Amino acid sequence: MRPQALRVAQLRAQAGLLGPGAFAIIASMSEIVELLRSALSSGEGVLRLAPAWVPRSFLMPGGRLKLHPADLYALGAHRGGIDERWFSSTTNADNGPGTPDDEGLSYIVAANGAAGPRKVLLKTAVDEIGDEILGSDVMSTHGGWNVLCKFFDNLGPIPHHMHQDEEAAARVGRRGKPEAYYFPPQYNYKENNFAYTFMGLEPGTTKDDVWRCLERWNEGDNGILYHSKAYKLKPGTGWQIPAGVLHAPGSAVTYEPQVNSDVFGMFQSMVEGRYVPWDLLVKDVPPEHHQDLEYIIGMLDWEANVDPNFMANRHFEPHPVRPVDEMAEDGYSEAWVTYSTASYSAKELTVHPGRSVTIRDAAAYGTIVTQGRGQIGVWDVHTPAMIRFGELTADEYFVTAAAAGEGVRITNLSPDENLVMLKHFGPDNPDARALVR
Repeated sequence: MRPQALRVAQLRAQAGLLGPGAFAIIASMSEIVELLRSALSSGEGVLRLAPAWVPRSFLMPGGRLKLHPADLYALGAHRGGIDERWFSSTTNADNGPGTPDDEGLSYIVAANGAAGPRKVLLKTAVDEIGDEILGSDVMSTHGGWNVLCKFFDNLGPIPHHMHQDEEAAARVGRRGKPEAYYFPPQYNYKENNFAYTFMGLEPGTTKDDVWRCLERWNEGDNGILYHSKAYKLKPGTGWQIPAGVLHAPGSAVTYEPQVNSDVFGMFQSMVEGRYVPWDLLVKDVPPEHHQDLEYIIGMLDWEANVDPNFMANRHFEPHPVRPVDEMAEDGYSEAWVTYSTASYSAKELTVHPGRSVTIRDAAAYGTIVTQGRGQIGVWDVHTPAMIRFGELTADEYFVTAAAAGEGVRITNLSPDENLVMLKHFGPDNPDARALVR
């Protein structure tokens, strides 16, 4: 099959049913685009998305993402438990052999007729009609939706690891990855096993110290955490972690905006008594350097790791977008929860009980509703109590640049409870430029 014909065949399959049943027949690429434009029109620029679940074989799921307990291993125990939900994603999960082609990718619920809901990848939508979704300026500058955002939820800590910078990632054909954390209170009703995160390296640590830890990889715990510091994770606050900085995220449910890449290197040989394979250290290292400790340590941003003012420079409290009393009079509050970098940004919006507000933003964004029920534009939204694997929800949406600029009407239909949503933006969000450091 010729490449173009193969691509059309793949897109036809994408536009099938989300649930059980036969796949819909899509006649052509033009029909796929017509389906997308119909979804944009009927949703008034707001697209409904289906949940994108991702497992990790080297971690234990924390059980707080509202996925039914019976479905935590729905993809098979050999692939690991589902501990992540990716939002508005155009990025494939890099989970090694056996990973489905669409793992990590978000689907637009493009129609819901007699045959059931039909789906199209958000990635396909951006590739085909990106100007209508992200805006022509973003497409010409960035070429797509260059941000990834997720919830991750683990029973215990993740091994101490880093994400390569642009230079190191480019050597294996990838993108570098800084990332940010915010700990939503609605999901952190319990801490699980270890609500602390080791970050960076203690001032005074030397590269020889890290070298010796890597040499001890197969001797049990290699002791890398003796050279780091753990910080207690506080719900309602966040952190910014540059590429090249070591971190071992704790067991808090974490909202994580980041550059759209899945590169990493694990520097800890054991976590909670479980062995971490050397392969996970060198996953994104050129093959000729898989045993080259000088190269591996050289991927670290050394000065950032041993920064004596690490917390002061990396920890963030929410930053209100307007004076708090003015927003309260208008029936809402909104604050930046991820800021300081041009690579991505995020806000938390709270609409008070029984109130409506029109919110304007300078860029397209993905959103997840974390509390309450109400309406986002024409859509009825609510936070689910329990989700079965493969089921649709009414808590995740994508707002196009045009709709964001015109303003989206958000209504809280509850007389008692706040409606809360998190919103993540791609690079160079004009609204966030004043907060870049």
